[in-house]
Amino acid sequence: MENYFEIGKIVNVQGIKGDVRVVPFTDEATRFELLDEAIIRFDEGSRQGIRHFQIERVWYHKGFVMLKLKGINDRTTADALRGGVIVIPPELALPLDDGEYYIRDLLGMTVTTQQGEILGIICDVLQTGANDVFSVKPEPKSKQEILIPHIKQCVLNVDVENKLMTVELLEGLR
Repeated sequence: MENYFEIGKIVNVQGIKGDVRVVPFTDEATRFELLDEAIIRFDEGSRQGIRHFQIERVWYHKGFVMLKLKGINDRTTADALRGGVIVIPPELALPLDDGEYYIRDLLGMTVTTQQGEILGIICDVLQTGANDVFSVKPEPKSKQEILIPHIKQCVLNVDVENKLMTVELLEGLR
């Protein structure tokens, strides 16, 4: 399951008929409409493991994706799914345009300047709305985290295959 993409998390129940409320982790929330089944991963406690459910209906409400899953017909049964992460296999991932990357491909990527200075590795991608911001943890750990905006003036090259990003640090970023 390590290669699977996380596309959402069940955070609540909607109504009394067993519908679940999902926070999407994808920019394309409508991608849930392309799925026949929801693969739900549980990472903690006695629920740990994977469960599969046929998707009967998908709709949207206040920024959430709402799912009606086959066999989940009441609030109590739906509430047991809360905290589950919806995952998909890589072959169901949406294709990317040029210059787009999956966040999981960026995490752990080494970041260097054009001059070859190693700044650290990407440990998080913050989605701010205007543009993503890469959180880079430097080595040695005594140095402070660097936040690099994903704008063309800063990010010069992204080599996903070699896990290497080349950047130009604008004044004030260090």
